[in-house]
Amino acid sequence: MSNQASNQAHYKGFATTAIHKGQEPDPLTGAVTVPLYQTSTYAQEGIGQHKGFEYARTHNLTRSKWEENLAALEQGTHGFAFASGLAAIDTVMKLLSAGDHVLAAEDMYGGTFRLFDKILRRFGVEFSYVDMTNLDAVKAAIKPNTKMLYTETPTNPMMMLTDLRGVAALKGAAMLVVDNTFASPYFQQPLTLGADIVLHSATKYLGGHSDLVSGIVATNRADIAEQLKFLQNAAGAVPGPFECWLCLRSVKTLAVRMKQHEENAIKIAEFCAAHKGIQKVYYPGLKSHPQYELATKQMRGFGAMISIELGSLEKAKQFAQKVRVFTLAESLGGVESLVCHPVSMTHGSVPKETRDRLGVTDGLVRLSVGIEDIEDLLQDIEQALS
Repeated sequence: MSNQASNQAHYKGFATTAIHKGQEPDPLTGAVTVPLYQTSTYAQEGIGQHKGFEYARTHNLTRSKWEENLAALEQGTHGFAFASGLAAIDTVMKLLSAGDHVLAAEDMYGGTFRLFDKILRRFGVEFSYVDMTNLDAVKAAIKPNTKMLYTETPTNPMMMLTDLRGVAALKGAAMLVVDNTFASPYFQQPLTLGADIVLHSATKYLGGHSDLVSGIVATNRADIAEQLKFLQNAAGAVPGPFECWLCLRSVKTLAVRMKQHEENAIKIAEFCAAHKGIQKVYYPGLKSHPQYELATKQMRGFGAMISIELGSLEKAKQFAQKVRVFTLAESLGGVESLVCHPVSMTHGSVPKETRDRLGVTDGLVRLSVGIEDIEDLLQDIEQALS
């Protein structure tokens, strides 16, 4: 086992890290898969005498291995797993106090906006929203009490990008938090671009099989990690060991899955861009995307999320009802292709005037491109548009 440990530091490739970091053979039995530590508590040898494990909310070895793995994939030093993506966001927001100001991207997941606007605002945290694609607007919106800048990139559902290096240069002492769910660490590593915290809904690409709900946070700042560790235990929104075990299983194939996701998505985006029944396509991998050049510099690939404008609610309904390979469902990032109608499914809590201004219209549908055969996916879109 000593050789195994010494080899860990030499993992250079993403896929190798995903498969091996935190997933070394069990030293007791040699089991290649990390064991599932399905326990709520641990026997102690005497009062004040234990082996580093006391209670499963505080310590679980399966969870610790998953946290170690994801932190490495994000080029971070510390990872913290949670029961859902929103639980991860909520815990990160507990780093703040009443009177602190958060400057957030105006285009974001509706559940995040709901958490900010309907819950956290009641506790005295101040929020304002800005076009994070505009660095001048970001600079102008920062206040003396701004403690956090919060963004998604690409955004949900309009696929806009934040120049992370540019925003990091403006943030001063404030924390830069990045939701990296859409890109996954395979295509983007925000901590290497100036972010202080990166988070994921692990339900999506990290889990990848539409069979779990979980969230995870990574940082490379020891001061933030100390606070997050305290909050994880004190607030207790931790995942069960089985969900962590499933994530460890899934992440082993993350690299190959993301390659196929993107390969399919590029072909579908190009097909949709040329189709007369589609008014507009939002995908950073198209040269027509206003931030295509930024995507090529900041990301290793373009991901597999696409939004298309069909022009009306009736056309969106027709499309959603006619697809056969794609499934109408919330969520994203699984091996199965999904179609979502943001206005009625994920962004209903966002005010209509804001949705209209951002382009989140009744005719917008979001595609999560899976890894099925591309011919079947293209044929499905074609027949659904006919």
